[in-house]
Amino acid sequence: MALLSFVPAKIPSPPAPLPSLRRGCFCSLIHVGTSSAVLPVNSRVSMSSSVVLDRHERSKLVWVWTESRQVMTAAVERGWSTFIFGSEPRSKELANEWSSIALIHPLFIEGSELSDAHGRRVATFYDVSSPQELALLQSDDKQADNAVITFPGEWQVIPAENMVAAFQGCKRAVLAVSMASSEAQVFLEALEQGLDGVVLKVEEIGEILKLKDYFDRRNEVRNLLALTKATVTRVEVVGMGDRVCVDLCSLMQPGEGLLVGSFARGLFLVHSECLESNYIASRPFRVNAGPVHAYVAVPGGKTCYLSELQAGKEVIVVDQSGLQRTAIVGRVKIESRPLILVEAKENSGHETYSIFLQNAETVGLVCPYEVDKTTKTAIPVTSLKVGDNVMLRIQGGARHTGIEIQEFILEK
Repeated sequence: MALLSFVPAKIPSPPAPLPSLRRGCFCSLIHVGTSSAVLPVNSRVSMSSSVVLDRHERSKLVWVWTESRQVMTAAVERGWSTFIFGSEPRSKELANEWSSIALIHPLFIEGSELSDAHGRRVATFYDVSSPQELALLQSDDKQADNAVITFPGEWQVIPAENMVAAFQGCKRAVLAVSMASSEAQVFLEALEQGLDGVVLKVEEIGEILKLKDYFDRRNEVRNLLALTKATVTRVEVVGMGDRVCVDLCSLMQPGEGLLVGSFARGLFLVHSECLESNYIASRPFRVNAGPVHAYVAVPGGKTCYLSELQAGKEVIVVDQSGLQRTAIVGRVKIESRPLILVEAKENSGHETYSIFLQNAETVGLVCPYEVDKTTKTAIPVTSLKVGDNVMLRIQGGARHTGIEIQEFILEK
């Protein structure tokens, strides 16, 4: 859902007095009935976490609370159409005006409650400032209804985590008021599962754009990347070069790695250092990815150079089946090391793709996944030979600042 505001110059905090935190004081958004409001379909945004579990597939609610017409327009264009207004005549006039230019679902603040255009209660505001108030708000009643929570003061992360833990398994929708997209992200990701949604209370269009971009990047993990089997045609030791080790803030499993290549049109799936070996201890957070000039896949269908990665950036982690997730870069190490050149061709084509990697036993390329066959997860580059099969990601080659464009390009 989405939300709007009715305030004049400054939007007031959720209305006082707040209700006593007692069981069964909400009204349902989920179940249709004489006293319940229907939750608009387009108010929910699908979001997946880095761990693909059923509970992370739940759609997230986004309501927008604003007086800005530009913010409203941007929100509607991005599929968020539930807005919050006050009960004053001016606010209702604003709701009527916007309803005449866009299909929106207005909600109106009446005391400490939110009601729809027909006067049906949709949710209740709660000001939670202590664990005791949270305990009172918590309920075992699986039919309990929706809550919009505000957290006074500076704290966000701990209250969000407490809320997620307290209401896990409950059917009520619990949303948190957020004053910026960065705050909204905290509530949506707390304890991996996150709250059911957020009320984005902003007057700047940029916050809408940032939150939508966040959802777009997270939703990419729901789509399998198409990976192609390729045959190695050349393996050659070439000398020294500056190679990049990418250390992530996440652990990787066997079969996972980063998509890297000399050409953006074909990226090799370079395996992480999660496998045990006799040479060095397992480092499941690391990918010895290749030299500084190589491309690496990042969220949004983009690429960037390995030399551009730094702490805080995001990359795409992919496994043998093409299942992808995002991960944050924690550290990048660039060191001079001996390199090996690997070239491969797609089995059904004539295009040649290449990658340089450090010539070391702990560096490997992911093998194709074959059902009912015992195969290695990865082949170390030191053991790689012509005729071996590896995994490639084939895509458009022409790029401008990492974004795929339609133009002629010749790389060799």
